[in-house]
Amino acid sequence: MICNICPRKCNIDRSSALGFCGESEALRVARIAPHHFEEPPISGTRGSGTVFFSGCSLRCVFCQNKVISREGGRGKGMSPDELYCRILELQESGVHNINLVTPTHFIGTLLPLLERLKSSGELHIPIVYNSSGYERIETLRALDGLIDIYMPDFKYASSELAARYSAAPNYPEVAEAAIREMIRQRGRYRYSKGEPDLLESGVLVRHLVLPSHRADSIEVLRRLRAITEPEDILISLMSQYTPDFALDTPYKNLHRRLTSFEYSTVCAEADSLGFIGFEQCRDSSSVQYTPDFDGE
Repeated sequence: MICNICPRKCNIDRSSALGFCGESEALRVARIAPHHFEEPPISGTRGSGTVFFSGCSLRCVFCQNKVISREGGRGKGMSPDELYCRILELQESGVHNINLVTPTHFIGTLLPLLERLKSSGELHIPIVYNSSGYERIETLRALDGLIDIYMPDFKYASSELAARYSAAPNYPEVAEAAIREMIRQRGRYRYSKGEPDLLESGVLVRHLVLPSHRADSIEVLRRLRAITEPEDILISLMSQYTPDFALDTPYKNLHRRLTSFEYSTVCAEADSLGFIGFEQCRDSSSVQYTPDFDGE
């Protein structure tokens, strides 16, 4: 498979070599399990049925899942049929949704599986597409009608920061276009009538506030406001930045936690722009919220 799925456009044959994502074309899964630390309308009371895929097309230097996104070697190979069965088992366990975490680089293989899940009538809960926001429009359009909830990051407004931390200077415009497309597909967010505290459809945009970069976070919010009405989406402002995963980088600002002032000023800007969504407790900045990635 010559791969140009993500904006990296590696043009690499992943049947015989690894892409920038660090993966071949074969599915590799690092964890399948209920997860209770997503936003409230995703985790609910019984958890989100997360499928963590190995590898990543963005590979940020501060990633809290770096053992699977950057370091390689974690996770196990899984056929589409096996993953299909495991997803149905997750549903049977009582989770509120199926949460595909960092699936972009496997979309070529996942598309037939998603089509099967939607057409078979066996899956009765929403499918969440949980990604970095670094997406090609063409890839997203192939997913139209197969994804119920898009949960992208909008990491940076600055091309300089995107280049420094993710080697992706085009990230801001790519993510902005991707979020536009996600909103076009799903429209205004909607809660479930049967379980009104759970998200059924829509777009929930996440942003991780980084130490020393509150001005960029504020610009992210302003760019987001320029492309959508605030009542059409939910946002999640995350204070969970954990320096433990970036201590080997040369960026000294990443070696500390976020201050209350940095986070509160970004939250105040979100409020002033009219956004609705979620903020985090300060104790979320901890390695204890990073799951074990053992393929199970």
